[in-house]
Amino acid sequence: MLKARLGKEVVLRIENEVGVLDQIARTVAEKGVDILATSAWTEGAVGVVHLVTDDNLRVVGALRARNYDPKESDVVLADVPHKPGMLRHVTERLARGSVDVHHLYATTVPGQGESLVVLATANNDHAVVLLNT
Repeated sequence: MLKARLGKEVVLRIENEVGVLDQIARTVAEKGVDILATSAWTEGAVGVVHLVTDDNLRVVGALRARNYDPKESDVVLADVPHKPGMLRHVTERLARGSVDVHHLYATTVPGQGESLVVLATANNDHAVVLLNT
């Protein structure tokens, strides 16, 4: 069944240039930290990277040591059964509860039983309650 909790993601706004995502991934890997979910895109000359890890404290420290300016943001982490219709189930609960979703991304492995859905909303506490009922 669906299980949601409050969590944190590391957010980077960086110069959009070739290799910068590799530098970030290398920095995290060198610390032995597991990336649980990630999302990245560009907005013109700026790259935006969101990371959910198993040790944000070490990631933030390592990125700062490399002159990046990481921020931590509050998110909802939802463990969701990996089957058709589950994203709809999540979004329907949030819509019925009048929760505005700011961003959402997910990760899964085919053949595994669960997916991790990461979302930031206008009211994360209320979103957790809605998703856990």
